[in-house]
Amino acid sequence: MEWGTLAAINRAERDLARADNDDAPSRVGFFQEASLAHETACALRDLGRPRDAEIHFQRSVATRRHQLYTRTHSVTLGYLGAVQIQQGRLDEACATWAQALDAMSGVYSGRARDVIVRMRRDLSPVRQRGGRHVAELDRRAREMLRTIG
Repeated sequence: MEWGTLAAINRAERDLARADNDDAPSRVGFFQEASLAHETACALRDLGRPRDAEIHFQRSVATRRHQLYTRTHSVTLGYLGAVQIQQGRLDEACATWAQALDAMSGVYSGRARDVIVRMRRDLSPVRQRGGRHVAELDRRAREMLRTIG
């Protein structure tokens, strides 16, 4: 299955590269680099390749017009933090998740809520030994969950 997923990602990248051309496939007209990076990262994450997923989540964050796509931007940051913690990089994950919570201000979304729930679950094993920054992040996450509902 992995080879099929990777082949589809390569095809999508080629199609997106041609998107400005007249001969571009119609299926890429609405798609952007940030969207493809996000979807690629999700596929790589699901294939158990967190390092590769992280690269694509970072590209999505860097290329997304986050003022227009606040929800997706905040969710992508949440996913990025999850693959960072999966690789054992607690401080980076906490910094990324703090950015995600900042970006979620005013966002009322089931996907945003799911990101926060997962964040708290991922923090659970390190909550007691993670120090003050983990406790503060967890406090902010609980508040955001109360706000989102």
